[in-house]
Amino acid sequence: MTPCFQVESLTKSFGDLLLFRDVSFSLSQGQRLGLIAKNGSGKTTLLNILSGKEGYDEGTITFRRDLRVGYLEQNPQYPGDITVIEACFFHGNPVVNLIKEYEKCLDTPGNPGLQKLLEDIEKEKAWDYERKIKQILSQLKIRDFGQKMASLSGGQVKRVALANVLITEPDLLIMDEPTNHLDLDMTEWLEEYLRRGNLSLLMVTHDRYFLDRVCSGILEIDDHKIYSYKGNYAYYLEKKQERIEARNAEIARANNLYRKELDWMRRMPQARGHKARYREEAFYELEKVAKQRNYGTNMKLDVKASYIGSKIFEANHLYKSFGDVKILEDFSYVFARYEKMGIVGNNGTGKSTFIKLLMGEEKPDSGTLDIGETVRFGYYSQDGLQFDEQMKVIDVITDIADVIELGDGRRFTASQFLQYFLFTPEKQYSFVYKLSGGERRRLFLCTVLMRNPNFLVLDEPTNDLDIVTLQILEEYLRGFKGCLIVVSHDRYFMDKVVDHLLVFNGQGDIRDFPGNYSQYREWKNEKIAYEKKKKEENETKTQRVRLNEKKKMTFKERKEFEQLEADIAALEEEKKQIEEALCSGTLDVDALTEKSKRLNALNNELDEKTMRWLELSEIEE
Repeated sequence: MTPCFQVESLTKSFGDLLLFRDVSFSLSQGQRLGLIAKNGSGKTTLLNILSGKEGYDEGTITFRRDLRVGYLEQNPQYPGDITVIEACFFHGNPVVNLIKEYEKCLDTPGNPGLQKLLEDIEKEKAWDYERKIKQILSQLKIRDFGQKMASLSGGQVKRVALANVLITEPDLLIMDEPTNHLDLDMTEWLEEYLRRGNLSLLMVTHDRYFLDRVCSGILEIDDHKIYSYKGNYAYYLEKKQERIEARNAEIARANNLYRKELDWMRRMPQARGHKARYREEAFYELEKVAKQRNYGTNMKLDVKASYIGSKIFEANHLYKSFGDVKILEDFSYVFARYEKMGIVGNNGTGKSTFIKLLMGEEKPDSGTLDIGETVRFGYYSQDGLQFDEQMKVIDVITDIADVIELGDGRRFTASQFLQYFLFTPEKQYSFVYKLSGGERRRLFLCTVLMRNPNFLVLDEPTNDLDIVTLQILEEYLRGFKGCLIVVSHDRYFMDKVVDHLLVFNGQGDIRDFPGNYSQYREWKNEKIAYEKKKKEENETKTQRVRLNEKKKMTFKERKEFEQLEADIAALEEEKKQIEEALCSGTLDVDALTEKSKRLNALNNELDEKTMRWLELSEIEE
């Protein structure tokens, strides 16, 4: 297959921080690759390099000629004074540029180049551009197209940027965390959208179900190298484990030989011959391998949560609304000891408001919320990511506690706890301002867990966390001896850690579902299929009744029907004449402009009259 691009011997570093060295890979036409790595390993930097937004130290990147590239950044930026629809025209592409040239041409005396522009617009199907933009924005639940970008939330801006890059229909689509700020319905819509057609894709995402269903291959940045896996996420997990085991076996063999060679080095006299020097050089190469760390040897973190009594929290007849938008309506619930609850629902249905009510950040309109005396909350929120930039990472944790108690009497020091969450000793003594966005979220998570809570409340903990960290967090939560509420759009994560769901359907409609997200989705699909079948059966019965009734056309409808036939014939003849005139090349600029506008009006009028003719034709004369 034709490669979209080829990367050879690429190296990138920031000062003494090496991200990757001498890496090579390619992406073929129609191939969909997911990029996986720990936060801070250079995922976003690599995407920025490929999109031309950032330079590199060494190597070559070769793109196919005439390749159209679309790039969705992790944090897109737009001028605040433009509207949503204008933002979708903000980043130029061939279609957008054509539309802009056409509008400029119409405003220019004499309309220079109009004929050529009309031909190019027809060829590129640019007339449908705005309609397609509005369709995609509606799927992403952005419906106020005239709203100023400055008034949008960060998540809404990301969705506008996603619509912007999808409408351009590039040959190669590069996406950095496309599912962040998408609810479950939007994520599933995007899955289906990306799976259609022959689109080439390189994507960073933490959503493992999304990765599994969209991508056919995985690239992993690990230890400054790139590893390639020709399969989905499940295949990657299997093959990575095989690689880890092979690597650990190699390190173990090197350690055994290293001990023998070290003994020889100590006994060997200083004056060495050629053979001895060769063995000495081989010893130093062996030492490099033997001193490498083993992979996949993280110990299990079995943290002892502080004591929690039988009374957790009780919600009694809670009401909460913002204007006409109902969040809670006569909501009552008794939370059980060691319960692990997931909260799902579309954006705007009140999930985060419910969490803020529980944490005392919001007050209910009426009703009571009674929280047990022994409850010690650990709260991870999107708003809590604030640190002293000049502090060292280790100091952020030791300010909370020097040690954390484990379940079997053992203790973890702050440094050991940070290392469990993938902060190397070197990184622990780095300053906070040097951390990437994902590393900051990982540090914030550590500050929440280090306080040894017995009730964890996690509001979108999976946003911007890498997959390796998510795996560690999942293992921690499965063994957590306390209560848990988690709000997340990450379906894989929810399946792993929760026992049941609260489903927020909007306008105060909240349902308790006894199972994980996959089970809920399966039940919902079966329910939709059942309701669709019932609706079709009812429609069939209604149609039978209508057939028996044999509705007759009235005198007025018959006259209208005859007039429509005459009108449609006349309009089609006029359309034919205009099209022939436009193709003749004999019209002057003014005539071209006038006939182009008339053709557009003709098409709309024909569609309207044809639709009415079809409606009347179904009535028996």
